[in-house]
Amino acid sequence: MFKILLPAVVLIASCLGSPVSNNRRFPNDFLWGVGSSSYQIEGGWNADDKGESIWDFLTHTHPEKIVDGSNADITADSYHQWRRDVQMAKELHVGTYRFSLSWPRIMPGGYMNHVSTAGIKYYSNLIDELLRYNITPMVTIYHWELPQRLQELGGWTNPEIIPLFKDYARLVMEMYGDRVKMWTTINEPWHVCEHGYGADYMAPSFNYPGIPAYLCGHNLLKAHAEVVHMYRDLFQQRQKGRIGITLDTSWPEPKNADSAEDREASERAMQFYVGWFGHPIFSKHGNYPKVMIERIRNLSKEQGFGVRSRLPEFTQEEIRRIRGTSDFFGINSYTSNLVTSNGHNNTGKFPVPSFNHDMGVVESQEGVDWPGSGSVWLKAYPKGMYNLLKWIHREYNAPEIIVTENGVSDRGGLDDYARVDYYNSYLDAILNAIEDGVNISGYIAWSLMDSYEWKAGFTEKFGLYHVDFTSPKRTRTPKISARVFAQICKTNEIDWSFRPTLDDQQLVALAQLPAEEIDPRSSGASNIVGWSLLSIVLLTFLR
Repeated sequence: MFKILLPAVVLIASCLGSPVSNNRRFPNDFLWGVGSSSYQIEGGWNADDKGESIWDFLTHTHPEKIVDGSNADITADSYHQWRRDVQMAKELHVGTYRFSLSWPRIMPGGYMNHVSTAGIKYYSNLIDELLRYNITPMVTIYHWELPQRLQELGGWTNPEIIPLFKDYARLVMEMYGDRVKMWTTINEPWHVCEHGYGADYMAPSFNYPGIPAYLCGHNLLKAHAEVVHMYRDLFQQRQKGRIGITLDTSWPEPKNADSAEDREASERAMQFYVGWFGHPIFSKHGNYPKVMIERIRNLSKEQGFGVRSRLPEFTQEEIRRIRGTSDFFGINSYTSNLVTSNGHNNTGKFPVPSFNHDMGVVESQEGVDWPGSGSVWLKAYPKGMYNLLKWIHREYNAPEIIVTENGVSDRGGLDDYARVDYYNSYLDAILNAIEDGVNISGYIAWSLMDSYEWKAGFTEKFGLYHVDFTSPKRTRTPKISARVFAQICKTNEIDWSFRPTLDDQQLVALAQLPAEEIDPRSSGASNIVGWSLLSIVLLTFLR
């Protein structure tokens, strides 16, 4: 039934044409890219003399914390398959490949006293191969791969991390800066700090709410600023590159648009999620957002912490040093949540103290009819992306924005029309924001290929390319979405009517997929019908 129904729905969508995007194009110089991260794709966890990362330690010591008990010891094996990775980026017609460096692959113990020749060479080869095909490397210096030895010192909660991160950044800028013209210091600091230290979620999985996450954020912001100043002082003029940071959030949609309290909760959520790291760097006056300073100080006092706030204070010199330390605003976003105020009775039942209790916002996706995905937290609401981009534009005086991650998960397969519709609708929302005056210069699709999805293991797939994790060769096969995204990058526009069918290569690969990636009940394919029907509505009614 499913195999008969899907092509019929797709055909109807195709026949309607594409009134949504007729004559609507992205700017000629728009940056198109695709992304990945080192721990998620490289494997080779102890190849050559690579050191242990906090993720190696977590997955090996506590496999029960991973949904499928897996680890990324091999994952997509990009440590050996990097040439194929570059070919895939070339096939997508992207101008940029965003990838991250593994700190313990380059400095096994986190210190300058031991630098890995093999690690340095690996990334040098990858960069050279990208440049061979005129693909610009966009390098993330830190995407959650802290050397385990540094975590044993306290990781990001210890101020000693600041000079150590600066040493590491200086080395990679010296090694690669002649060829790398786009840097980001740190990926998603909110996740690094709150999900790493405040909750039992991301490595190092501290589960210590309300205190260490703020210490982490304080040190991280200072470390970021020191690296940017170093780059500007020592490298930027000579190497002609740019440097920034990537923040992340889900858009907090007021649960009731007519409720002033819900609108206030939405604004507060943005100040806590984005403002925590965005305000010190991008705002006119710097420092943490006023609402964050006041709420955490007052709650700390109520909770018996004395006169000192759990949120550390910057000196005036530190505020000046951090402000302005980014050449662009990198933002990652995938979904939206409905938000309302937590209230004095703690209806959200948050730990006291904790980040969520400090923020005072209850988030949910209950009762929404937004299309789902392969991840319980990810439902598609393209207007949320538009709202987020407009908020950044207003709040931070029209900075240049690069969407450094956006994409959707499923549970496997190659005929991922749900992903096609997600990309089309989110890119349409981004184009709406551009046409409404928001300065968006680029878009990085997440992700190049299926990979290790952190605590979800291999159960959730975000890739434009399918990876056969059962094959020793980790064979990569383009999905339908890869062909569609390649067309977008090539033509600079969205074509809603372009819905290719599986070609011979894909059909051969499809026949070899495990049963769970073909069965629509487990692959998330049932969402595809919903998405295709949604695209019909969009084609008919939007604009």
